[in-house]
Amino acid sequence: MSAINRRQLLGAAGLSLAALPLVAGPATAALPASGVPPLLPQRGVTTGADRLERSGWAALRGQRVGVVTNPTGILADLTHVVDRMVSSGDVNVVAVFGPEHGFRGTAQAGDSEGNHVDPRTGVMVYDAYGATATKLADFYRAANVETVVFDIQDVGARFYTYIWTMYEAMKAAVATGARFVVLDRPNPVGGSARGPMLQSAFVSGVGKKEIVQQHGMTVGELARFFDGEFLQAEVGARLSDLTVLEVRGWLRKQTFAETGLTWVMPSPNMPTPDTALLYPGTCLFEATNLSEGRGTTRPFELIGAPYIDYKWAEALASKRIPGIEFREAYFTPTFSKNVGKVCGGVQLHITDSSKVEAITAATHMMVEAKRLYAEFDWRLGDTYAGRWIDLLTGSTRFREMLAAGAPAAEIVGAWRGELTEWNNRRDDYLLYPGASR
Repeated sequence: MSAINRRQLLGAAGLSLAALPLVAGPATAALPASGVPPLLPQRGVTTGADRLERSGWAALRGQRVGVVTNPTGILADLTHVVDRMVSSGDVNVVAVFGPEHGFRGTAQAGDSEGNHVDPRTGVMVYDAYGATATKLADFYRAANVETVVFDIQDVGARFYTYIWTMYEAMKAAVATGARFVVLDRPNPVGGSARGPMLQSAFVSGVGKKEIVQQHGMTVGELARFFDGEFLQAEVGARLSDLTVLEVRGWLRKQTFAETGLTWVMPSPNMPTPDTALLYPGTCLFEATNLSEGRGTTRPFELIGAPYIDYKWAEALASKRIPGIEFREAYFTPTFSKNVGKVCGGVQLHITDSSKVEAITAATHMMVEAKRLYAEFDWRLGDTYAGRWIDLLTGSTRFREMLAAGAPAAEIVGAWRGELTEWNNRRDDYLLYPGASR
């Protein structure tokens, strides 16, 4: 993403909200799956958005609807959910809220599209990137929004900003009394959690609340978690009405490639599902003087710097990290760090997506880079050297252990207890079958 300021429905149309097989917050209850039609024949997974459309938009009828979404909010035929809502005549869409990169996805990392009228639908689009709950609540009031719908494909990392846009949108819904509906989508990296816990002293735009680095939850599960764990303490109340339209057919062990769904880039530097698998780990190189591959066709898969040579690839290959092979690679970024300079480094090739632990792999990569190259350093421009790695990992521990020469296994082992606590804490909010840890 960016710098700090960083998914078979019941029968007929006209079905009442109470009849939908939804997952609910404090004001609603889960509903039975009886009467569910067969899954779309070409796919093993059906998103919440497709289930809603197949119901004739039953959950949104008679409401003034605001939609938090981006280009990933598509239906099975690749039509955007907002375009279909508007053209159907069955949903009164009064506002759209565009996150980082914008509603239509025209902006690069750390940017947005601003407030404007969408030329296709005529709907007012409000800039939600970096917006506080107070500002979003003002937007809701200006458009007289009664129901807020969230439909964005997340990638499963704490520092991917869409989940924090959702959190601010939820706080704003508490403030205005709006319903909150999540059209759920699969977590593309699966349902297992990895990595360290964010400490409260390191809260930022890339981590607003205490969750682990690879949270292992869908946005619908996270919405339930945020509602149950954070909202009361932070804003004094929970949502009056939280509804999650579940994904049908998804298992926690499945990565995106196994869903049969179409990948739409959630952001300009997230081109493939493989990118998403690696991102929770290789995004840490944003905090270093190595290029994380921005300005290439394989961001977060190509990692390197002008001072890196073949020795790094050889050292990493010798580690035999499960699910990943490291190939010596050379590239020249067209923007971002090391622009116009030939960088030596590695390309990460996924050999078994079920075995990939991106944060472990990235930890090995950093340990070896520091060991091999005196030029390895944190990125320039932070308020102190290493501030960005502290924000991304959630504390000073990763940076301090790396500086002390700790081996990768010791660094990874340092957050094992935090993961156990996280898995226990999130269990009550999980919606999908399969192992969760």
